[in-house]
Amino acid sequence: MTGSGFEDPSGDVLGQAAAAFGLLASSARLHIVWALSQGESDVSGLAERVGGALPAVSQHLTKLKLAGLVRSRREGRRQVYFVDDPDVVDVVRLMVGRLSDRAAPARRLRGL
Repeated sequence: MTGSGFEDPSGDVLGQAAAAFGLLASSARLHIVWALSQGESDVSGLAERVGGALPAVSQHLTKLKLAGLVRSRREGRRQVYFVDDPDVVDVVRLMVGRLSDRAAPARRLRGL
């Protein structure tokens, strides 16, 4: 217990959080999770949206799925991916949104 009244998380929990953040440290995977936080998609739609090659996006999705950050379901011949953990969506939206807000004044000053 710390002086603030909160218990420190276990080493196992910290390890899991570090692994999740490690996966999201890749800008490609973060972009995929950002896109999926806006709505579900198949691998072709994600590849087009994030500007990645289909095999690379598929590999990123596999890693995100194995880590439990992304899930999928079959719709006919397509595999549809989604993030169904609102906490993951909140963390990604918060971080990307805050950084976008900070960058906006600089873009305006440069006339972009």
